[in-house]
Amino acid sequence: MPQHREPTLADVAERAGVSLTTVSRVLNNRGYLSEATRERVAKAIEELRYRPNQVARALHGKSTQSVGVIVPTVSLPFFGELSAEIEDALAVHGYRTLICNSLGRRDRERDYLDLLVSHRVDGIISGAHNEDLSEYQTIHMPLVTVDRDLSPTVPNVRCANEEGARAATEHLLTRGARRPALLTSRTGAHNRREAGYRAVLEEASIEPYVLTVDFHTPDQQRARMVREGLDAVRGEVDAVFATDDLSAADAVEWAHERGLAVPGEFKVVGFDGTAALRRALPGLTTVQQPIRAIARVAVDLLLGQIEAMSDDGEVPHPAHPVIELPGTLLQGRTT
Repeated sequence: MPQHREPTLADVAERAGVSLTTVSRVLNNRGYLSEATRERVAKAIEELRYRPNQVARALHGKSTQSVGVIVPTVSLPFFGELSAEIEDALAVHGYRTLICNSLGRRDRERDYLDLLVSHRVDGIISGAHNEDLSEYQTIHMPLVTVDRDLSPTVPNVRCANEEGARAATEHLLTRGARRPALLTSRTGAHNRREAGYRAVLEEASIEPYVLTVDFHTPDQQRARMVREGLDAVRGEVDAVFATDDLSAADAVEWAHERGLAVPGEFKVVGFDGTAALRRALPGLTTVQQPIRAIARVAVDLLLGQIEAMSDDGEVPHPAHPVIELPGTLLQGRTT
């Protein structure tokens, strides 16, 4: 067999000395075949390193046993850990994972959606942050999101963001903060962590201060923007609730650079509580998201949709589209 191409089903059949139909029956575990025949085919597959064409299988109505996962970037600790947990949960059920990094770009997310659909993955889990992509409305396959509102008919698994933000903000006030600022990526109605922060300050009759630094700002520029934003209100705010741990780390670094004692003069609470940040900044007070549980619930929901799909490809609509799992406030040395 030529070495410049992938082996085919015919190559396997020739090597094993059986028909194409027999190889197909072995691969699909259908019909009676002797153990000796199965072993010959298995040996041929191993020797040739044959890999079934998943797209061809999909075109014949068969599962590709693959799922696409779209995230902003696995270089961010939360999404890296989430992707690993999703991949692990899918592997338990025999599924392969195609992880796509959108890098915050709408065009890139569209391209990945087209790629996943054209390769006939069995379903998609999306945790990207681009809003209002109409392409999702045309996808007729199992779909679950993580912390992303796409549609009332698409399950959304997330941490109880507003509840966690309330706990973080109340903790700052309990520890003596008089006016905590919010450091977040985007402000608006979709930001439930902002909603929790604002609700607590309103109850305490404290004027909120919201500093936004876009989610996808390059690291050096991000740190500079955080420094400039906090410099502008130095003396007016004495604490920060950051809606992610990387921003919280920037706030802690700013306080140290300005000679402010943490937590004596300045307090910081983050959000996420990933293993990577806990190792890098073990003293950070943060709201830890239940990442493993989020991943497993998302996978269970997706596999449930895959199993429940009708013969005409109709995806079942969930009874409860939003599933919130509680976070845990981990008190450290920054409060």
